Amino acid sequence: MPGPQQGAPVTAPESPQPVDAPDDDKSHVPPLTTRVVIAEDEALIRLDLKEMLEEEGYSVVGEAGDGEQAVELAREHKPDLVILDVKMPKLDGISAAEKIAEERIAPVLMLTAFSQRDLVERARDAGAMAYLVKPFSKSDVVPAIEMAVSRFTELRELENEVADLTLRLETRKLVDRAKSILQTEYGLTEPAAFRWIQKTSMDRRMSMQQVAEAVIQDADEKKNGKG
Repeated sequence: MPGPQQGAPVTAPESPQPVDAPDDDKSHVPPLTTRVVIAEDEALIRLDLKEMLEEEGYSVVGEAGDGEQAVELAREHKPDLVILDVKMPKLDGISAAEKIAEERIAPVLMLTAFSQRDLVERARDAGAMAYLVKPFSKSDVVPAIEMAVSRFTELRELENEVADLTLRLETRKLVDRAKSILQTEYGLTEPAAFRWIQKTSMDRRMSMQQVAEAVIQDADEKKNGKG
């Protein structure tokens, strides 16, 4: 890797100009239809639920009578929501919810009878975002769906924040190590070493982490070669 080019000016990017907010009428975009998979072994309840959802503007993209089929449909359609009955043949709703949650496919809303409230905690542990107690009315369905989708979105955002923080910490460690190498090998000050990494990142269209890794790799190769 060639040595850092000292003295090359680093031009600061121009400040972005303020952009006027678009007119409300022009910027309005109708919400996308929420796509739902329903899994309920009782056909009449499944039909009633489907009608309720469609009357409220939801799109039912798949229907299942057992947990195994529910998981298959979720994988196939990648819906915005999966509604699962707790007790179903082949694979119960809790086990199906666990699989769907593990694969981060979609939020899960559980259907449970009043006598099955003891299963709610198990369902939550399996990854269900909300539950709906049978018998339910249309006025119960929408708030439960909104809660499930909202909690799922918050969870995904939190996971992304944690992943981003982990990546930034790793990048910082690598950049600090690369700066130390540049200071030792080329006699740069710490600010100059950091600016060189920044400029190289922009010039070569690489991330700062990639530049730092290249500096470290080059130093390791030189060290091993001298050995």
